[in-house]
Amino acid sequence: MADYRTEDIRNIALVGHTACGKTTLVEALLYQAGIRGMPGSVEKGDTVSDFDPQEQRHQHSLNASLIGLDYQGCRINLIDTPGDPDLVGRTLSVLPAVETVVMVINAQPGIETMTRRLMEQVSVHRMPCIMVVNKTDAAPTRLQTVLAEIQTLFGAECLPINLPAKGGATVIDCFNRDSGETDFSSVIEAHTALLDQVVEVDEAIMERYLAGGNITSEQLHAPFEAALREGHLIPVCFASAHTNAGIQELLDIFVNLAPNPLEGTPHVFVKGYGEITQRLLALPEADKPMLAHVFKVEYDPFVGKLGTLRVHRGVIRKGQHLLIDGGEKTFKVSHLFRLQGKEHQEMAEAIPGDICAMAKVEDLHLDAILHSSHEEDEVHADPMGYPTPLAGLALEPKSRSDQQKVSDVLHKLVAEDPCLRIEHDMTTNETVLRGLGEYHLRVVLEKMDDRYHVRVATHPPSIPYRETITQTAQGHYRHKKQTGGAGQFAEVLLEVEPLARGVGFQFMSKITGGAIPSQFIPAVEKGIRQVLESGAIAGYPLQDLRVTAIDGKHHPVDSKEIAFIIAGKKAFLNAALKAAPIVLEPLTNLEVTIPHSHVGDITGDLAARRGRINQSDTHGNGQVTIKAQVPLVELRDYAARLKSLTSGAGAYSMEFSHYEPTLASTQKGLVKHYGANAKH
Repeated sequence: MADYRTEDIRNIALVGHTACGKTTLVEALLYQAGIRGMPGSVEKGDTVSDFDPQEQRHQHSLNASLIGLDYQGCRINLIDTPGDPDLVGRTLSVLPAVETVVMVINAQPGIETMTRRLMEQVSVHRMPCIMVVNKTDAAPTRLQTVLAEIQTLFGAECLPINLPAKGGATVIDCFNRDSGETDFSSVIEAHTALLDQVVEVDEAIMERYLAGGNITSEQLHAPFEAALREGHLIPVCFASAHTNAGIQELLDIFVNLAPNPLEGTPHVFVKGYGEITQRLLALPEADKPMLAHVFKVEYDPFVGKLGTLRVHRGVIRKGQHLLIDGGEKTFKVSHLFRLQGKEHQEMAEAIPGDICAMAKVEDLHLDAILHSSHEEDEVHADPMGYPTPLAGLALEPKSRSDQQKVSDVLHKLVAEDPCLRIEHDMTTNETVLRGLGEYHLRVVLEKMDDRYHVRVATHPPSIPYRETITQTAQGHYRHKKQTGGAGQFAEVLLEVEPLARGVGFQFMSKITGGAIPSQFIPAVEKGIRQVLESGAIAGYPLQDLRVTAIDGKHHPVDSKEIAFIIAGKKAFLNAALKAAPIVLEPLTNLEVTIPHSHVGDITGDLAARRGRINQSDTHGNGQVTIKAQVPLVELRDYAARLKSLTSGAGAYSMEFSHYEPTLASTQKGLVKHYGANAKH
């Protein structure tokens, strides 16, 4: 049996921009809780969470890692996450596993790119959030400014729950105290603002508060949790992981104020597929059928495939038989682990709210649902909304003998990372690895070399253009083949029409009177989908259109599935060529953070790249963030160009926005190139 209850668990993800001090903060918490005799150091490479040699070489987190500590009767599960914008997928994947997000902010630069992006996710998923302004010792004069920036960007509900004192050497509690000396503001003002905010979510407590009645910390606990869940309150703490200032107070906040699995925002799953779905709340009840969600998968060099999961309902016991997704075959839980960085500690069971790991279960995958009852066969996770990987590298094995090995390794790496994709371009015969940026891809290639000893040659890939149509048109094709004996016959009449950008593909049938027997309609669609993949004019996939089968003919003897596949393909191609097809290019949302002195150079460069600047934000630390939409094709050399223009002081991130028609000259060249290759 577990030596703690569900209400004793605190699941917390530490997130924030690179170099904000998340890993060092974990070390300080472990030291303060008595788990480690001395805190580890990122520089020395002896921290619990950054245990991978690649992380130690880069001196920051590249993967999410789980660290547990027992403190004052609570089991605190901390998940240390990467902070580089290129690795945001690895951070987002852990959010469904926790009740609380702790946003760590470096006091020196203040609000950075990842802080803003992750706060958007916190808001979308309505997750309780606590902010920690770290490194107070390094920038004691900046703390008031950083708090003002937080409140300006994220709202007046961001209120200090403690304030720095003695030049950032310590902090003063503002929730339980109403007096004390601080470096700025006043304890009574902060205390009053917190209480005013908290009591607003509970009418009975608010009436008593307004009447001047005494309200205890215990009475404020429930409304405090409600305020966190509703986003009505975002507490702001101050700390220094280097000097230990505020670390004891942070531990106390985790124990006394952070929600446990019974108090957090209920985790929502989806039951069913297509149009018939329903929301499923997985309440942490031990006596109900087990339901767990796999939020991380990795290939451990010692134990093989390792899945880290959050138990949302029921209990997992060693030796138990479970199901994965909608599979019919059960598997036996042979190994159940509690993770402590790289250490795997065997455990007999995991209760609701627990985070644990399983090894050597080959069918485990990211976002897999583990369950003990066939009633949950159609349950799946609510999608996180990961950014689309756009940056790409075409890969070539160094030798023909390495080809299969490269393929196997790539599939393992993709299984670990929700923002990594493998594409095979049929027109260029390229295998393309796509990620969120140059750094993301570099980290992956390093891992291929370090862990799997696989090296590949790389070169820039083709841009993932798409095709679509701009007019409604009809297409017809009669397929007739007689070779002696049974022949082939099919005739199809189709109509194509454009759809709004981003809708994708829709197929409809308006065949009446059995002109095409119902068993052959799927064959028509299959032929259409072959053209969707290969394109009509330039060899790129077709999208954003509807195809309607409106008429046709069949032969009682000669009509076969293959005949209708061919007729559907040819009729669709005939219609698409009449419907004014165009080539679309991908546009990205680009975010560039630079010193103010380089704004002119950067905006001029973006304009030359056909960029449309949408917003420019000036920060209190002399930095400016420029948001723009830029065609992906124009960003192939952007990392090097930005480094050159800003002498290495600039940083950028990008994510897919949408597709737009490309330049007429570009389309002409692509069509010409495709036609020339087709002749060969």
